[in-house]
Amino acid sequence: MTAAPATTELSVSDADKAAVAALPGRIVAAWAKHDAKAFAEVFTEEGTMILPGYYRDGRSEIEAFMAAAFQGPYKGTQVTGTPLALKFISSDAAVVITHGGVIAPGETEVADARAVRATWVAAKQNGEWHLAAYQNSPRDSA
Repeated sequence: MTAAPATTELSVSDADKAAVAALPGRIVAAWAKHDAKAFAEVFTEEGTMILPGYYRDGRSEIEAFMAAAFQGPYKGTQVTGTPLALKFISSDAAVVITHGGVIAPGETEVADARAVRATWVAAKQNGEWHLAAYQNSPRDSA
């Protein structure tokens, strides 16, 4: 005998929805200032960041990586992301899907070669929303 799964309506406050939806904007704002510390503080202490060719585990590794990147390959760049979906898994976990990418100096929009889709896993810890994991991949196949 199989039992039908229990269905329950997930109740999520408007404040929680807004806080999760704001996470990509917090990253964009930190990037605009090239502020590696502010960027890393969006993540949980044990958060992970996966970019093509890179895996960083923990807030301190993310901060160090971004500090170097802002002085190197990301110097003078901006980043953008537009939400495609916001899905709550539970009252303290959510997933945001975005598309966007890095805008090179002198450009006004993301070049196709740098366009990405990203998954943001948000977790509520001690009443605050942070990124538990971030991963992006190229928008277009090669």
